[in-house]
Amino acid sequence: MIEIRRAGLAEGIRLGLGPAGAAFVLALSFGAEAEARGWGFGLPVLFSALAFSGSAQFTLLTALSGGTVAAAIASAALINGRYLVMSVALNDSLHGSRLSRALQAQALVDASFVFAHRDDGRYDVSRLIGASLPQWVLWVLGTAVGALTAPSADLMHRLGLDVVFPAFFLVLALEEVRRSRRALVVSLLGAVVAAGLLLVTDPGYALLGATAAALVGLKPDRGGDPDLERAESGEETS
Repeated sequence: MIEIRRAGLAEGIRLGLGPAGAAFVLALSFGAEAEARGWGFGLPVLFSALAFSGSAQFTLLTALSGGTVAAAIASAALINGRYLVMSVALNDSLHGSRLSRALQAQALVDASFVFAHRDDGRYDVSRLIGASLPQWVLWVLGTAVGALTAPSADLMHRLGLDVVFPAFFLVLALEEVRRSRRALVVSLLGAVVAAGLLLVTDPGYALLGATAAALVGLKPDRGGDPDLERAESGEETS
């Protein structure tokens, strides 16, 4: 059975409203692009409801237009390779049976992963689920609106909506870097890897390669929590 704290769930929902708004804007683009490529209305909405991954969905949509189905699926799977590392970090914070843990892990998305991070290196699963709920709802809703209205890419650009999503995640990254020296190392290493790979491959594979930098974070980072350090060294906290 999944144990969910109401306070953590409510806090997660509150925190998730920001990225949910950004997800809605990105979903508009996905829905419009999918409709323009002949997907109709129902298929992109169903895809968003089940996949709930902007990077994988856009990758699959793009790959299908110029390659085989197998290549498109492989590309979408590779671009989401970062979740393997994130899952390893989240694993010790999950509770219950295998089925229960699997269900909890379905809430794992980028922004929620950041919001659920606690100072002791573990993750608040209630907050994780709460943050993902509004993002999923507005992601599916945005896809539906985009498929119905089909706003042009030029209109999205003129309104500045095409930069809302990446700008929001930049803010999340800066907040995590501020809290942890290890996060700063990972961010810089990831940027260097991505920049180097962009010289020889497309952005999707560059992003995938950059996720390897997250392996640095598998070792617990105790630098961001002075109270924890003092407790482990036997000192009293004031």
